[in-house]
Amino acid sequence: MRFIHDKIIEIANTELVSTNNTINEIAYNLGFQYPQHFTRLFKREVGCTPNEYRVQI
Repeated sequence: MRFIHDKIIEIANTELVSTNNTINEIAYNLGFQYPQHFTRLFKREVGCTPNEYRVQI
């Protein structure tokens, strides 16, 4: 399970930096049924929300 979470975060980081897709679009592209679940996982693994991460970069 750890590998899957790491891979999801890796792909999400790339998407957040290199595209203008919304957080919802990124979440759906990664297979999440609900974007809130993606945001919760991202915050737990990275320490900030996807929006905060995008602003920092």
